[in-house]
Amino acid sequence: MEALPYVRLANEIAVQFRHWEPGEAAAEIAAHLRSFWDPRMRTQLIAHVEAGGAGLDVLIIDVVALLREQKVH
Repeated sequence: MEALPYVRLANEIAVQFRHWEPGEAAAEIAAHLRSFWDPRMRTQLIAHVEAGGAGLDVLIIDVVALLREQKVH
C-alpha cells in the first residue's frame, strides 16, 4: 500500500533532520510546515496522527504535538 502524500512528504522531511537533536528537529520541521504546507495538509497530518499515525516517523508525531500546542492548522 502506498503512503498518503502528506505522510510520505513528512517522512522525507524527517529524514533530513535525523542528525539533529530531536527537540530542535521537531521545532524546525514544525516551522517548515507552517511556512510551506497548505493549512489543509497540516490539518490532514494532524488528523492522521489523532487516528493513530500509521506509517509516520516518530519525529513527525512530535512535530504534530508542537503544531497542536501552537494551534496551527
